[in-house]
Amino acid sequence: MNRTAVAAIYKFEMTRFFRTWKQSFLSPVISTSLYFVVFGAAIGSRIEQVEGVSYGAFIVPGLIMLSVIVQSVMNGSFGIHFPKFVGTVFEILSAPVNYVEIVLGYVGAAATKSLLIGLVILATSALFVDISIQHPLAMIAFLLLTCISFSLLGFIVGIWAKNFEQLQIVPMMVITPLIFLGGSFYSISMLPPFWQTVTLFNPVVYLVSGFRWAFFGTADVPVGLSLCAIALFTGVCLWVVAWIFRTGWRIRD
Repeated sequence: MNRTAVAAIYKFEMTRFFRTWKQSFLSPVISTSLYFVVFGAAIGSRIEQVEGVSYGAFIVPGLIMLSVIVQSVMNGSFGIHFPKFVGTVFEILSAPVNYVEIVLGYVGAAATKSLLIGLVILATSALFVDISIQHPLAMIAFLLLTCISFSLLGFIVGIWAKNFEQLQIVPMMVITPLIFLGGSFYSISMLPPFWQTVTLFNPVVYLVSGFRWAFFGTADVPVGLSLCAIALFTGVCLWVVAWIFRTGWRIRD
């Protein structure tokens, strides 16, 4: 393992992140505050509790998942796409660094950024509502797995994209709708039976449900199923990344 190479890639990505700390940290704080004003005040005044939890507290796991998933994909995709865009990716590929070390550097940095943003949103949420975490270790585990798995997805998107416009397609047109329709701001038990069944085909449901269970001890789907879903998703992403480096798809073109 070339730890120096991994550390160099990781440090470079994290330095770029902290250079824009205002955008990186203030943006999620402002967005979270707006969500609480709109959802917590406007809707919360009409829905006092969901599954025994105040609506303001109920949406906290969904807010964190929304930001963490989108940021993981965007950070993971931009990190590898920019070297492709300027041509420095060939220097990385020709260096004595294997693809495992490249992935560890870029995905590790993207996951770290998303994790920090998730913690900032959690701290911001505590200013608006009382939050109790029944299973803190499970909460950290779900948060880490989500950051890693969707940073891997972002890495794949960054290699697939041919321009900066395409980088926005998956986060904005695919991921964000899935999150909003995945029970982030409501319980799927509130839906009619037919739509409950349809919603179960949304993979984000299992992430949000497991993460919410870590907070409140309630879940729309079994926790074990949530863990299996995120483990399967991570495994698929790892397989795709391995295939990309083995074939050189969209990297050596």
